[in-house]
Order: sequence, then C-alpha cells, then structure tokens
Amino acid sequence: MVENKVIHRPDYLAALERHRVTSGLIKMITGIRRCGKSTILKMYQDTLRSGGIQDEQILAINFEDFDNKPLLDGTKLYQFVKKRTAKNKQNYVFLDEVQLVSEFAEVINSLRMRKNIDLYVTGSNSSLLADRLPKILGGRYIQIHMLPLSFREYMSGYKDEAFIAKCDGQFKANGSLMGDGFANQDIIFQQYLESGSFPETLVYRKSATAWDQEGIREYLSHIYQSIIMRDVMLHDDVKELPQLTRVVNFLFSNIGSETSINNMVGVVNNEFKLRPNDKKLYAPMLEKYLEALLDCFVFYRVERHTNGKQLLRTNAKYYAVDTGLRYYLLGGTAQTDAGHLLENVVYLELLRRGYKINTGKMGDKEIDFVAQKPGGLIEYYQVAQSVMDENTLAREIEPLREQAKKDNYPKFLLTRDYDHNNYKGIQHINVLDWLLEK
Repeated sequence: MVENKVIHRPDYLAALERHRVTSGLIKMITGIRRCGKSTILKMYQDTLRSGGIQDEQILAINFEDFDNKPLLDGTKLYQFVKKRTAKNKQNYVFLDEVQLVSEFAEVINSLRMRKNIDLYVTGSNSSLLADRLPKILGGRYIQIHMLPLSFREYMSGYKDEAFIAKCDGQFKANGSLMGDGFANQDIIFQQYLESGSFPETLVYRKSATAWDQEGIREYLSHIYQSIIMRDVMLHDDVKELPQLTRVVNFLFSNIGSETSINNMVGVVNNEFKLRPNDKKLYAPMLEKYLEALLDCFVFYRVERHTNGKQLLRTNAKYYAVDTGLRYYLLGGTAQTDAGHLLENVVYLELLRRGYKINTGKMGDKEIDFVAQKPGGLIEYYQVAQSVMDENTLAREIEPLREQAKKDNYPKFLLTRDYDHNNYKGIQHINVLDWLLEK
C-alpha cells in the first residue's frame, strides 16, 4: 500500500494567493466533506511559512476537533482569536468548518474588520453559509469552490515526481499521454471511476494495477455515512432517513438523465421498494430533500439552456460529486451506464475550469453541455463512450452540426476512442487527453 502522499493542487493555492491580504476579503472555501479543504489550508500555511511568515502569525482552528469544542461558542471564539493574534503584525487566521460555530457570520465579519487579520474559512454546507453570509457580509468575501481530485490530480498522486516530469514532457512533445509508460492509463481511469476521486482513496493503491478494494469500499462507506448523517440529515427539513436514501439512490441511478420533480416522485415511490413503515414521498418534501443534497455538494443540478438566455426550470439533469460513491451504492449495476459516468466526469472538469454549464437542445436532439466562460465565450460538448459505430457517430454529432448553422463557437466531441478527427469544425478528442491537458 502506498504512503498517504499530499497531492499538489496549484489552482486552489493560486486562488488563495491571488486574494491574499490586499483584497480585504474573507476567503471562503466550500466543498463536500473530505474533498481536501483542510489539506489545502495546511498547504497554504506552508506556503506562507516558506515566504517568511512566522508561526506566531498563523492561527489555525478546526472545529471538528473535539479539543476546540469550547470555541464553537462564537463569543469565546472571537475573544480567543483576538488574544492569540500577534500585535503590530499581519496575522493569518484559518477557521475550518466554520458553519459549526454559533453566530459564525457575525464572528468572521468582526474578525475581517480587524486590520491585522487576513481570514480564511471553510464550509461544507452552502445553505447555512448562504443564509447568513450575504446578510452580514454583503459582498466582502470571495468563494472558492473545491471539488475532489480531477483525473490529472489523481494521476499526479499516482506516479512519482520523476515520472510525472517525464509525462509532462511527453505530452508537450506528442500532444498525447499514450506513449511509453501509459499502457495502463485506461486501467487507472477505470479505477478513478470506481474507487472515486476523494484524495485519501490513493492510500489504498498497492501497485500500478492493483488496489485494496475492500479498504476502498470501507473508506467510501465511511465518507457516505459521514456526509448523510453529519451534513444532510442536519437540515431542518430532512426527517426520514429511508426517504432520503431512496432519493439518493434515484439520483445515482439517473446521472445525466433529464428529469422533473413529478417524475422523480413517481419513480421513487413506485420503483424503489417500500418497507411496511416507509412513508411515501410527495413533491414538496422531495424538493427539500433534494435541496439538502445540493446544499451539501453531493449532487449538482444542470438546467437546460434555451433561446440563448432563458432557462427551462421544470426539467434538469443531476450529476454526482464523485462516481466512486455511485459504485459503492449501486455495485455492479453502475458499470452498465459507462456513457453517463463519463459525462459526469466531464461535467465536473468543466466546473473546475470555471465554466457556467447548462444542457442544450436542438429540436429533439440533446447537446450534453453548453459551457460559458466569463466574458461570453460559449463552447459546446458532446460526450460518448465510443463513436466507432457510424450510426452512433452520426447521432452524436448531428446536434452539434445543427448548432454550427447558428454560431461559430467551438464544438467538441469527447470519447474514449483514440482517433482524433475534425468533422467540419467539430473536434473529436480523446477524453483522457482532454482531462489531462493543462
């Protein structure tokens, strides 16, 4: 089994550094439990130390540590931080899982106003944060949303530094990572799908092509139970665990499939077996359960882009924060939906790259993702496991060709095939090359 190696995540570190001190903003890192928020704070603290910041100028508090339980009282926390920060020096204060603190918004706003404090906080519940922060802070904070490992980050933790350097050089030379040393790239990607993208899953690798599958399953079970019991079930509107479990199973079973609330209610009540004491779900309750799962970043909702600007809000697609959790819950049945799992990975990667994402439709044909960068540039993405079959190829590129009649924005077809083609402006790219590009 490999050692628990810290994965370098430069994009998040760069975002923290970009807003350091001079911005006067609270840096709020959000994301699902165990995605690496605490680790990135520690990495940034090491960065500060390497730049000459002294230990006495750094104060870090994790509110899930039982030793810090007295500081869950907002007043006590505020007095503690004031007492522990160095006088006449710039201080860097890190508060991990700050939503657990009473009156946390008032506390961090008061700390923000102290000129010698640069404040960094993390949170795992967007509802609690969104309910309090805008009212107290206005626009005086910047949110950095964090996801579990990308495939490139996963690969960087999978190989030693010398190998990664070789890979980077090879990619620059060939535009592909399928040369010497990458015969197992597809195997590694399959493991990425099945074991999941939470950083600690890499601990369970035994060798280049062998993993401790039982250890991974136990770890995913622990994560799932922690998220459901410690985050989702803490929502005031979530009362029944059996009902919540049926909603979770539905969402994991229907990744990337457009659905409505009414359709979800029907399926959850009719197709998921009810035990004698289980209660039926009704639309208002299902919406509350769904919002709790979205608030805790277990799932992400993607709505349809229509008529250029409008959104059709009755139907939406849902994507999971991690495909490993899907394999954990559904077992072998997850393997029968390879196309939608690949679509899930592409969605998360677009999210990491800063796109605003919707689904698209040309007549009765779907475009998987309409992705927009700040500034207005739009890119269209179609995702499929393979288009080696001519009929499949025609079906996948037809909506992109129809869209090409309306605009000249970039259009991509991402598949597991290793043929790179250009179909009159539609770029066919191997999805692993796309995921691994810088």
